[in-house]
Amino acid sequence: MNTKKADYKWVWVSSLLMISLLVYVTIYPPVSKNESEKTVAKVNGVSISSTQLYEAMVASGGEQTLDSLITTELVSQEGQKAGIQITDADLNSEITSIQSSYSSEDEFQQALTSYGMTLDDLKNNLKTQVLLKKILAPQVTVSDDEIKQYYDDNLESLKVPEQVQASHISVATKEEADAILAELKNGGDFATLAKEKSVDTATKDKGGELGYFSSGKKEQAVETSACALDVGAISKAVQTSTGYDIIKVTDHKAASTPTLDEKKEEIKQTLTDQKITALSSTWLEQKKSESTVENYLTKNA
Repeated sequence: MNTKKADYKWVWVSSLLMISLLVYVTIYPPVSKNESEKTVAKVNGVSISSTQLYEAMVASGGEQTLDSLITTELVSQEGQKAGIQITDADLNSEITSIQSSYSSEDEFQQALTSYGMTLDDLKNNLKTQVLLKKILAPQVTVSDDEIKQYYDDNLESLKVPEQVQASHISVATKEEADAILAELKNGGDFATLAKEKSVDTATKDKGGELGYFSSGKKEQAVETSACALDVGAISKAVQTSTGYDIIKVTDHKAASTPTLDEKKEEIKQTLTDQKITALSSTWLEQKKSESTVENYLTKNA
């Protein structure tokens, strides 16, 4: 299992929980029974109040989410004490690290969509993680021996498999695919036709670019066709699970084994992140014990 990738996905879920609590506490705050309650829904004329909604949300994860918000505030305060600020460059670097844990830009965008997030949402909700890393980073050291050990232990996963770079035009029927092939044969531009005719919304605006991919990353029919084509060649109509594809190969990369020097900085960052993750729990508990934290949600439970 890719620990780095799993850690990031946990962060995404935590961020979404924090968003949920912020939304329902801000928009639907609890009110006393003496105050008029806001009706948030009606079922056959029977009202559901903002208090009912709030209490239901608190019951289904509210305590955990509030703890996340408390943690966020503690980290923010510690960052201010240390004079640490988060820049766009910090956030963009973190997002780049997250993107690199996915096999393609398309897969990354699909993950964002599945969580109901935009790139801006992700950037905004990474601020606490990035700040915590900057606070704890000075407390972490990674030796050359540790880097060498990681390289030796993970060499197989660090190897880069054979890859092919390709673009595609995806359509519903073979007749459509054959018509596009005829246009290409008569000098039509592949990227232009992809933008005009492809039904793959994830790639059409990029001229059908799929990027580099290795075995097991795309549908079998697409992989088989792409791997068999020379650079610059265009396939015949390839039947897929969604219709028919026309594939153009733009590059081939042979399998390779990176050297320790080539991977040194990446491994150092991975080990640093792992150590920060391990350190963060005890650090946060210590900061909570040193702070005055009044949790009225659990106090009133």
